[in-house]
Amino acid sequence: MSGVSTPETPPRSRLVRMSARDPKEPGRTASPLELFFDLVFVVAVSVASVQLHHALTEGHVGSGLLSYGMVFFAIWWAWMNFTWFATSFDTDDWLYRVLTIVQMSGVLVLAAGIEPVFVDGDFTVVVAGYVVMRVAMIAQWLRASATDGPTRGATRAYAAGIAVVQVCWLALLLLPEEVQGAAWVVLAAAELAVPVVAENRGRTPWHPHHITERYGLFTLILLGESLLASSNAIIEALHDEQDLGSLISIAVLTVVVTAALWWIYFWPPHHQALDGRLSRSLRYGYVHYFVFAAAGAFSAGIEVEIDALTGHTALSDVGASFTVTVPIAVFVLGVWWLAIRDNADRVVNTVVPVGALLVLCDPVIPVPVTLTAVIMVAIVVVLVLHPPVTGASRRAG
Repeated sequence: MSGVSTPETPPRSRLVRMSARDPKEPGRTASPLELFFDLVFVVAVSVASVQLHHALTEGHVGSGLLSYGMVFFAIWWAWMNFTWFATSFDTDDWLYRVLTIVQMSGVLVLAAGIEPVFVDGDFTVVVAGYVVMRVAMIAQWLRASATDGPTRGATRAYAAGIAVVQVCWLALLLLPEEVQGAAWVVLAAAELAVPVVAENRGRTPWHPHHITERYGLFTLILLGESLLASSNAIIEALHDEQDLGSLISIAVLTVVVTAALWWIYFWPPHHQALDGRLSRSLRYGYVHYFVFAAAGAFSAGIEVEIDALTGHTALSDVGASFTVTVPIAVFVLGVWWLAIRDNADRVVNTVVPVGALLVLCDPVIPVPVTLTAVIMVAIVVVLVLHPPVTGASRRAG
């Protein structure tokens, strides 16, 4: 394939020409550097979930969700851009590694600025950390653009587009606080537009199995936050004998629901959602914002439910339950839309979305999360009995 290469392992003391990798490269998996990169996002996601929990518990639902959505956008977008770049141009030489570590440093700075966003509406540190990550990404795209080939137009467009938007993010900090929200929406839209413009200047190759593995790994990170919430329920129960039974029940039900979310996410063959069309790839990448954000919010919702059981929240019991059920419904509907519906029969395509909507009925019953757990188990049973409909089985049918 012209302009496409598969880098051999180079001596670490020299640089490798950064050309496009083969999107059909066999055995392509996440590299140790990518796994290391994900670790810092564990920190950022955890801080964002904790701050969302505090905001919801104190009854600041609207402002808490808004701050969470804005902060999570920065986390998700920086992670996603690196992931799609890596699948196309990863060289794993020393410069690539250094620039990646710079991005990781930016994530840690961003994580340090999350609390001021929730408490004071101060985006200074978050924007600073975000820009550090994006400047390192500009350097990566410029390096990729130095090689002639069909991707050169795209790589230059990425570098230029990202650079312009970063200048605008810094300018946002100079605006009056009352207009920063509107400016944030405009700049977020500009960030989302950069790949659309760049990919129409020359397509970058992506490896479907590698991309979907990376998304799966990030999903596991987010679901791990929910398991931490389950552990916190057990810890709280050990210190509060009065609510021991309810807290242990929440811990068990959280594990059941989290396992069901894992099962649902990994049931369909995600790589088939990436068939080479730009529109499908953008849909897969962008809709995952809601899937990822919902997974992170689910862990915060469990913490709110624990506070409700122990009388430490300003929310009503119904309101606390919604902080759990809404993220679950969004997660399940998002995964169904992205990957399940095109690989499922009529039964699965009925049960999954209907089940997600029924989860929202949980707050009307007196035992938190119980109905949700039953519905989620029912969905998993249906998935077990109805395996994915592959291309071969469609033709056979």
